[in-house]
Amino acid sequence: MNPIERFLSTLFLFLVFPSCLSIDIIAPNQSIKDGDVLVSSGQSYELGFFSSGIDSTRRYVGIWYRKVSERTVVWVANRDNPINGTSGVLAINKHGNLVIYENNRSSVPVWSSNVPASISMTNCTAQLLDSGNLVLVQQDRKGILWQSFDHGTDTLLPGMKFGLDLKIGLNRSLSSWKSKDDPGTGTVVLGIDPSGFPQLFLYKGQTGRWRGGPWTGLRWSGVPQMATAYIFNVTFVSSVDEVSYSYSINNPSFISRLVVNESGVVHRLTWNDRDQQWFEVWSSPKEPCDTYGQCGPNSNCDPYQPNNFMCKCLPGFEPKSPQEWYLRDGSGGCVTKPNVSTCRSGEGFIKLARVKVPDTSMASANMSLILKECEQECLRNCSCTAYASADERGVGCLRWYGDLLDTRTFSDVGQEIYIRVDRAELAQYDKKSRGFLAKKGMLAGLVLSIAAAVFFVIMFLFWLIKRKKTAKGRQLKFPFNIPTSLNGSLSGKEVGGSTTSQHLPVFDIDIILAATENFSNELGYGGFGSVYKGKLGNGQEIAVKRLSKTSGQGMKEFMNEVRLISKLQHRNLVKLFGCCIHEEEKMLIYEYLPNKSLDFFIFDETKRVLLDWRKRFEVVSGIARGVLYLHQDSRLKIIHRDLKASNILLDAAMNPKISDFGMARMFMEDQVQGKTTRVVGTYGYMSPEYAIHGQYSIKSDVFSYGVLILEIISGRKNSDYGEKEPWLNLIGHVWDLWREEKALDIVDPMLEQSCPPHEVLRCIQIGLLCVQEFPDDRPTMLEVVFMLGNEITLPSPKKPAFVLRTRNGQDLPAMSRRAACSVNEVTVTVVEAR
Repeated sequence: MNPIERFLSTLFLFLVFPSCLSIDIIAPNQSIKDGDVLVSSGQSYELGFFSSGIDSTRRYVGIWYRKVSERTVVWVANRDNPINGTSGVLAINKHGNLVIYENNRSSVPVWSSNVPASISMTNCTAQLLDSGNLVLVQQDRKGILWQSFDHGTDTLLPGMKFGLDLKIGLNRSLSSWKSKDDPGTGTVVLGIDPSGFPQLFLYKGQTGRWRGGPWTGLRWSGVPQMATAYIFNVTFVSSVDEVSYSYSINNPSFISRLVVNESGVVHRLTWNDRDQQWFEVWSSPKEPCDTYGQCGPNSNCDPYQPNNFMCKCLPGFEPKSPQEWYLRDGSGGCVTKPNVSTCRSGEGFIKLARVKVPDTSMASANMSLILKECEQECLRNCSCTAYASADERGVGCLRWYGDLLDTRTFSDVGQEIYIRVDRAELAQYDKKSRGFLAKKGMLAGLVLSIAAAVFFVIMFLFWLIKRKKTAKGRQLKFPFNIPTSLNGSLSGKEVGGSTTSQHLPVFDIDIILAATENFSNELGYGGFGSVYKGKLGNGQEIAVKRLSKTSGQGMKEFMNEVRLISKLQHRNLVKLFGCCIHEEEKMLIYEYLPNKSLDFFIFDETKRVLLDWRKRFEVVSGIARGVLYLHQDSRLKIIHRDLKASNILLDAAMNPKISDFGMARMFMEDQVQGKTTRVVGTYGYMSPEYAIHGQYSIKSDVFSYGVLILEIISGRKNSDYGEKEPWLNLIGHVWDLWREEKALDIVDPMLEQSCPPHEVLRCIQIGLLCVQEFPDDRPTMLEVVFMLGNEITLPSPKKPAFVLRTRNGQDLPAMSRRAACSVNEVTVTVVEAR
C-alpha cells in the first residue's frame, strides 16, 4: 500500500469511527481527540487521553496495557503539562513533530516530541508498536526519528533500553510519579551512574537512597533475587558508546514491568491473570541494609548477625565512634586501626563472601585481567584498598581506592571481595583459620578415641535425669522469644523466658487431660506418636501432639519445634498455642484443623474425590507460598527437611498448613547449605545430596515439594511401587511418561472431569523441575511460586534423582544407584553404617 492509499484508508476510518480510533498509526495532518485511542497491532497496548485522579479535570496522553483489567499506565507524554478539560488533541504538526494541543484552535503545543530542526521531517507518521513503544518514523527513509522508549517515565518495559547513550548524550532513566494521582515528574530517579565502574542507583532528590550496584554478568550486584533462567533474557552493554540494560521475556504473553514508585522503591511486578492483580517478584530497598550507606564507610551491613546489630567493621578497621557503635548507630562507619601500614610491608587480603560490592563510583576496572592478576595490581598500589572480579563468573578486575562504602551481605548469592589488611591483621586471621582447622582435627581424634566411654556416660546421665524428673507441671526456661497466649485466655502456666518478658503457655497436665477427655479422641498416629483432639474450658478447640517415648523426636527436636514455629506467622503454617511437659511426656498444643492431613485425602480411594483439580491446585500453591515464607520472607531462614503429605494439614476450607518443625533447621549468617551426619526426614521425599551426603539447603525442600506436587496430581505415593513394576517410584514413572509425551496418563482418574490439561501439564513440569538430580538445576521456591501463578515458558526438566529401574534396564548415574535405601513413609531420625 503506497502512502496515499494508506492515508485515504486511515481518513476513512476517522470518518466512520470518530469516537474510537482502533488503528495503530497517526498519519500526517491527522489527530487523536480525547476519547479516541490507538491500539497496537497485537492488541497489547492502548494510547489515549486519561485522568490520573478521581473526578480530575487534568488530562494526559499516555500508554497503558490493553489486556490488564486494572488500568496501568506505563508512559505519559505531557506528565508535567496536563490539559484542563477534554478538548485535547494529539497530532503531527506541519514540521513533522508529534504534538499535543489544548484544542483544535491552539497553535502552541503543550508538549512536543522536539526532534531537532536539523533533521529533515517530511512524510512522518506515528505508530504504537506492540512492545508499547510509540515511534515517530519517516516513511520514505524507514528510520525512527523519535521514540517513547528513549523518554521513559516510571516504567521499564521488555525491549526498552535503560541507561546512557554516550554517543548522543541521552540518559534513559526512570522517574517516579509525584503521587499516585499525579503523573508529574517525581523526585525518585532510577538510573545508571557511569562514573568509575557503571552501577545502578536510586536517588530521592539529590540523596542516594539505594544502590543496585554494578552488573556482575548475571545480575545487578544488589539484586540477588534476579532470576533470569526461566523467565527473562537480559542484555547488558558497557562500551565507549553506551552503558545500557534491557530485558526480554521468553513468553510474549507474559506481562511484567519494572516500576519506580513515589515512595522510593523499585518493584519488579508481573500480572497474574488468575487473580487479576499484580504480583511482586522483588522490590528494593526492602530492609535496613538496602539503604545506601546504612553503616557508613569501611563497614559491612550484615542483617544475619546473631547480635541483631547489622553493622560490622571490615577487616583492618574499627568503629569511628565506639560510643555510637555501642548504642547501635553505625552511620559514622569505621576507620583504619591505629599504627597500621598496608604499603609493601607484608600485607595481604581477607576475603568476604556473598556481598554486594562497595560503591564503584571511585573504582577502577580492567576487564582483561584475571583475579590473580587483579590481586597483584592492587598490591603494587598502596592506595588500593580492595579488589574483586568485575564479573562473578571470574572475568575482569575491580579495584577500589579510598573508603569502601555501602557493602552488605546476602544469605545465598553475591560476589567475593578481598579487603587489604596489614601483616598483623592477616596473621591474626590466618591464625584463627589454622586454629579452627587444628581444633577440628584434634576434636575428631578425641571423639574417635573416647567414643565408647562417651556412650556409657550418656546412658548413665540419661538414667540419672529420668530419676530426677519431677512429677507435675515441670517448668522450663526458654532462651528465646515466645509469643504470648491467645488473648491471654488460655489457662496454662506461663513460664518466663530468661532473656525476655514474653511468655509461652505451658499447660498443666490436668488441663490437657480434661481437654482431651483423658486422650480418648485420637486424630491420627505417626512416627512421632499420636495426635488427639481437645477442647479447652474457654471453648477453644486444640490438637495435642503427644510425643511417643520411642519417638525419634527427643528433647532437642521438641525444643527446636517450639522455638521455630513460635516465631512464624503465615496463613499456610500451622499455629502453635503452647506445650506441656510432664515427667517423660512431651506435648505440643496446636490449633485444631478439622480435615486432618493431606495424605488422609489424596491416598484414599473414596476421600480424594473431595479434592477436585481447582482445590488441589490451591493446595499446591498454598504449600509453595508457605515454603517460600520459610526460605525467604520469615525473620528466620528455615529449612523444613521433612516436607511430606502427612505433614500438610488442612483447615475447614481445605487450605494447606505446613506442620511438624521438629526436624527443621535455621540458616544463619553466612550459610548457603548445611551438612549433618544425622540425616532426618522421610525416604521418598529426601533429596539425593541430603540422603547420601547429609548436605541440605533450600533446594532440599524444593525436592520434597516436587515429590508432593506429583503425589497430589496422581493420587499415588512416591513409594507406592512394587518390585515387579518397571519403576522404582512415582518420580521414575512420571519421568518415563514425560519423555514419551504421555504425562497426563499419571493424572488421578478422579480429576478427569475437572482438570484443564495445559495447567496439569504445567504443574507436572514444575514438579519434575523440582526433583532434578542436582540442586543447582532446581528452581528456588520464589521461582516456583512465580511459575505457578503465570503462564510462562518453562525449561525442559533434566533427569530426576532416584530413578533406578527403567523399562529398558539401562544403568543410571552413580548418585541415583547409591540412593537405593528404603522407600517408605516413616520419618528417619538417624542413618548409620552397620
